Amino acid sequence: MSFSRLFQALCPTRLTPFAAILGMLFMLPALPLMAASSDWAVNEGGRMRLILLPEGADGLRQGALVIEPSPGWITYWKEPGDVGIPPAIKPAPGASYTVDSIGFPVPKVLMSGDMIDVGYDHAVTLPITLKNAPDTASVTLNAFVGVCQNICIPFQADLTVPPDTGGVSDPAAAALVAAALAQIPPGPSEEFHIVDHKLRPGVKELVVRAVLPEGSTAPKVFVSGPSGHVFVNAEVTAGTSGETILTMPIGKLPKKYKLAGKRWGILIVSADRAMETTLAFD
Repeated sequence: MSFSRLFQALCPTRLTPFAAILGMLFMLPALPLMAASSDWAVNEGGRMRLILLPEGADGLRQGALVIEPSPGWITYWKEPGDVGIPPAIKPAPGASYTVDSIGFPVPKVLMSGDMIDVGYDHAVTLPITLKNAPDTASVTLNAFVGVCQNICIPFQADLTVPPDTGGVSDPAAAALVAAALAQIPPGPSEEFHIVDHKLRPGVKELVVRAVLPEGSTAPKVFVSGPSGHVFVNAEVTAGTSGETILTMPIGKLPKKYKLAGKRWGILIVSADRAMETTLAFD
């Protein structure tokens, strides 16, 4: 089965439970688990490795960073909350290839006393896309993530995938990457989108008017503002035209921060649906 067919099979419009997707892996032919994978990097807080598929006709190479926190540990979303460390994935110095994109599945709000963490308390797979990374050459990416239990530990490793001269995807590896992509929130749609947004005077509250899927209740909202700032405490009210009003207190922003021209991210989760987009400020 080709990667494109696997992706279509595993990527419905709704977020598919990861366990169900992984179950499909056992239906594939018995082949080596990972045809193009780095060794595991291990520290006290967990382990991680890099998986890469062969280069596609578009010149891009799909892959994934697999992060498995140790029991009782967590790792972080792209905006980690009050004290965490956001993941960073970069090519080795001097490499000709670049990281084109990194995807993040829906995170959790994880309270630690009065501190807010945004991340994952389970294994997580981040899909990545590389440019100019041919199969015939080894690929090394430096992965820097945070893992946290009672203390937070920076976890950094150079992950090297050897050359893949065969240029043929292992179906299990392709399915794992497709499963990771299936967990990435889609963009706006007719039944799930942002109508408008504004910051109230004094930059104290962000008000977002959104259309949510029919039957939605108690949505969860993640707004990633300036680097290092994430807002998750949304008050939810009904709008006059059937929309949902999300009002979020905005804490202290960086000194002399200018909002004009900036773009913030917003992720809304409602039952088994999620939508992620940007908020542009004039």
